[in-house]
Amino acid sequence: MSVAPEKDGHVSDTGSATAEPAPYRPIDGGPVLAQVDGVSLMAGAANVIMQLSWPGVGYGVMESKVESGRLFDHPVKRSRTTLAYLAVAAMGTEDEKRLFRRGVNRAHAQVRSTDRSPVTYNAFDPELQLWVAACIYRGFEDTHRVLRGEYSPAEREYYYQRGAVFGTTLQVKQEMWPENRDAFEEYWTEAMKKVSIDDAVRAHLDVIARAGFAHPIVAKLIGPLNLFITKGFLPHEFRDQMHYSWTSRDQTRFDRLTTVIATVNRFLPSIVRQFPYNYLMADLRWRIRTGRALV
Repeated sequence: MSVAPEKDGHVSDTGSATAEPAPYRPIDGGPVLAQVDGVSLMAGAANVIMQLSWPGVGYGVMESKVESGRLFDHPVKRSRTTLAYLAVAAMGTEDEKRLFRRGVNRAHAQVRSTDRSPVTYNAFDPELQLWVAACIYRGFEDTHRVLRGEYSPAEREYYYQRGAVFGTTLQVKQEMWPENRDAFEEYWTEAMKKVSIDDAVRAHLDVIARAGFAHPIVAKLIGPLNLFITKGFLPHEFRDQMHYSWTSRDQTRFDRLTTVIATVNRFLPSIVRQFPYNYLMADLRWRIRTGRALV
């Protein structure tokens, strides 16, 4: 999407007219998803690896007692819930976010470490949730850069400020979200010091990267491609933690693939590009109207 900035003229001290760009305003929809669409989900496994690279998040997911929310036991339901969270955070009303938060909180209440857990964790820990939200936002930025190019400085700050919803939809307070994009980079640098993927979490994540949660036939068909795309979207620090190799030839192949995908995606109608987010929001609102469970 190309946006020509509006300009407001004013007269300088010397009497000459100058122009300053107005703040960035999107022209095509939601505050976060206006420029990020369904094709970005091909980087989903990479983002899961980023989130679970903090031991408290990784073991919280692996040891979760919420049977209905386990990816390997209920891949469709778990995927729907996760994507619905992204959709409602970015596109939902405050009431919809509140209702979804209530459903997530009931599940999160069961996610706590035990005496046998190798690390201490609590799904209500806002620091862990802030890390997850930061990874989600960083993933949105990374896929935008690969598929559409760099944000302008104004766009980058605009979307960053609205990225706070990925945390505030749950337990993260607005004041915990770094004040601006530069402050976020400082937070990210410090947070990366806590990244540590051990053998158990690595094995769990590798199965996800290979689509091992899907039906065996489906996993065999898409697993190698999903692993390749996952490696391509992973920042090198996480790739190293996963013990994944990546060559210059791999990078060239990845760049060619994403260029083709981005070109095709650009010509799709918006209702197709926004799938499945638009579908999930419709489903969520139907569930609210009919009193069905949201999570």
